[in-house]
Amino acid sequence: MQRLFSTFADGWPGVGLLLLRFLTAAALIYFGIIGVLTGPPMVTLALQIIGAATGLFLLVGFGTPVAGALAAMAKVWIAVERYSTQSGDLWPPVTQVVLAAALAMTGPGAWSVDARLFGRRRIDLPER
Repeated sequence: MQRLFSTFADGWPGVGLLLLRFLTAAALIYFGIIGVLTGPPMVTLALQIIGAATGLFLLVGFGTPVAGALAAMAKVWIAVERYSTQSGDLWPPVTQVVLAAALAMTGPGAWSVDARLFGRRRIDLPER
């Protein structure tokens, strides 16, 4: 399982990953809710729900590589659909693709559920 994650950075890099996770999750959840409320076609509705759900996973740092990759794929599909139909601004989904892909590649950081579940642990051996 450890191969899914690069490292569980702590200190300032960990704070940076935490802020990146929060920003990405907020954008995915916000645009997912707005996308659902505007009543888009069924495929786009499903993609917006997937984006919002993966935003919740990214918010707590659970399944970060998988959630980031899934969010990026959903938002790429939304961006391609918007480009082909000329309906709506392309920048929000494109920005969310970049943020989600960056999280999928770098990992969740030390302050996440993933770090608690799959992080390195110190094993104390009994003395002889």
